[in-house]
Amino acid sequence: MSKLSTLFLKRLMPFGLAASLAAVLLTPGAANATPYVVKLVQQGTNVVTTGSGAIDLTGLTFEYGTVTGGATLWPSSGFVMTGPQTSVALDTYTGFAGPTSFGSGNVVAPNVNTGDTVGIFGSPSYYGVRNLWVPSGYVSGDALFGTSTYFNASFASLGVTPGTFVWTWGTGADQSFTLDIAVNTPEPAALGMFGFGVLLIGAFVGRRRRTA
Repeated sequence: MSKLSTLFLKRLMPFGLAASLAAVLLTPGAANATPYVVKLVQQGTNVVTTGSGAIDLTGLTFEYGTVTGGATLWPSSGFVMTGPQTSVALDTYTGFAGPTSFGSGNVVAPNVNTGDTVGIFGSPSYYGVRNLWVPSGYVSGDALFGTSTYFNASFASLGVTPGTFVWTWGTGADQSFTLDIAVNTPEPAALGMFGFGVLLIGAFVGRRRRTA
């Protein structure tokens, strides 16, 4: 390796170490629980719900299994279910607390669906109890992911109220079901990495100017 290359690496090394440290600090620990969150966003002329994360069933009461259901949105009854619209086998749980609605809209079915079917019914007025549905045979902690798309829809036409709605049945992060209805915004972690990248480039350019 030439002396010039060695000098360049020595100058770059502090920035590389700083970048590595920042990546470690900004990356959530693998051992941390990942709560199940459904994000409802406007994408062009469509509204898309995306559910991801894991659920800890501890603290819930198993009501019955092998029922069938499909993706639905019913804001006035606090009902949101992502995943395939075709009926699939589900397990039903009760015993959580949270909001009974997240808007004034009536029941509507999505047009396109993928992934795991997961849903929550926040209002007890329909079934007599609040219900949480997960895929039949679901094991606590397993990763879940599903999407549903509503064509030619908006928050207003669906009757949803922007905000964050949380149902819980314990103190653990994954003993919850969250519905996040909000406009598209950059994730905080993404903003942090972008800002760090800008600072890193600026510091490197400034160092080169001083040594020129």
